[in-house]
Amino acid sequence: MHSTTTLAEPARPSVADFHRVNRGGGLFSESISQWLGAVFALVAQRLGLRPTAVSIANLVLGLATSVTVVALADRVAAGSVPAWVVGLAALVGWQVAYALDCADGQLARVTGQGSAAGARVDVLCDVAAQIALVAALAATAVAQRPETPSWLVAVFAGTWMVNLVTSVMQAGPNAASMVTSTSLPIRLVKLVRDYGAVIFVAALVLAFAPALVFWVIVAFTIVNGGFLLASIAFSARASLR
Repeated sequence: MHSTTTLAEPARPSVADFHRVNRGGGLFSESISQWLGAVFALVAQRLGLRPTAVSIANLVLGLATSVTVVALADRVAAGSVPAWVVGLAALVGWQVAYALDCADGQLARVTGQGSAAGARVDVLCDVAAQIALVAALAATAVAQRPETPSWLVAVFAGTWMVNLVTSVMQAGPNAASMVTSTSLPIRLVKLVRDYGAVIFVAALVLAFAPALVFWVIVAFTIVNGGFLLASIAFSARASLR
C-alpha cells in the first residue's frame, strides 16, 4: 500500500487579520471605520477583487454622495426636501466610502497585492472624494447662508487638504508626529482631525441643523489652518537642529 499525504489548505484571513494591519486614523476610525473596512476587505478577498477595485468603489460612492448633497442643497434650504433625508443619506454614503478607503489598504497588505501604482490610485481617489465632500459642505453653507464670503469658502477648501497631505507625508521613513502621546485624553482631542469622526459630525449637522454648516466650515478652517502653521513651525524647528 502507498501512503498519500494531503496538504492542508492555507488558512483564510479573518476580519481580525485585516484589521490588524490597519494604518490607524484616529480613535473613531480605528474603533469603527477600520473594522468596517476589515469586513469589506474580507468580502473583496473572497470575491477575488483587487485593492484598486475597492479604491474605485470608494471614489464612485463618495462622489455620488457628495454630488447628491450639492444637487439638493438649494431645495433643502427652501424646505422642499427634508434635511434629515439628505443628511442621513450622506452619513451612510460617506461612512461606507471611507470604510472602503480603509479596506483597500488592508486588502493590499494582507494579500500581498500592494504596488506603487495602486498606492497612487488610492491617494488620487482620496483627493477626488474629498474635493467632492468639500464642495458638498460649501454648497450647503452658501445655500443656507447666501452671504457666506467667497474667500472663506476658498480658504476652507484649501486648508481641508492639510489633513490628507500631512497623512501622506507621514507614511514614509521620515514620518514624524508633533504629538506622540497615545493617551485617551490626547486621542479624544485628536478626534477633531479624525476623518471618520469629521464626516460623521458633518453629516449629522446636514441632517439636523443644516444652517450650522457655515460654522462647521469656519471651525474646520481654523483647525486645519492652525494645524498647517503648527506643522510648518514643527518641521522648521526640526530642520534647524
